[in-house]
Amino acid sequence: MDERDVQFLDYVVKALVDNPNDVKINRTVDEMGVLLTLSVNPADMGKIIGRMGNTAKAIRTLLRVVGMKNNARVNLKINEPEGAAPRERATKTVDEAMEDLKI
Repeated sequence: MDERDVQFLDYVVKALVDNPNDVKINRTVDEMGVLLTLSVNPADMGKIIGRMGNTAKAIRTLLRVVGMKNNARVNLKINEPEGAAPRERATKTVDEAMEDLKI
């Protein structure tokens, strides 16, 4: 089985993080394609996700290109570390927006 996608992801992620020994990649193949599941040290999550998710989007785009070259559909799932602080929502609900406007 061709695992160039795992090698590529491993190279890119380890170049970005401060704790490269904590990088773990799991590869599964099913009828939908290839799923790469990435786990990193909780301190490195911000580096992998990037501002507004741009780094994660770029990595996913590059993985799709690698997959196309090998006639496979490649998707990336980034595992959130256990005990991670909940992220703030970037958008407000309609009720919250109306409350701010005092409507």
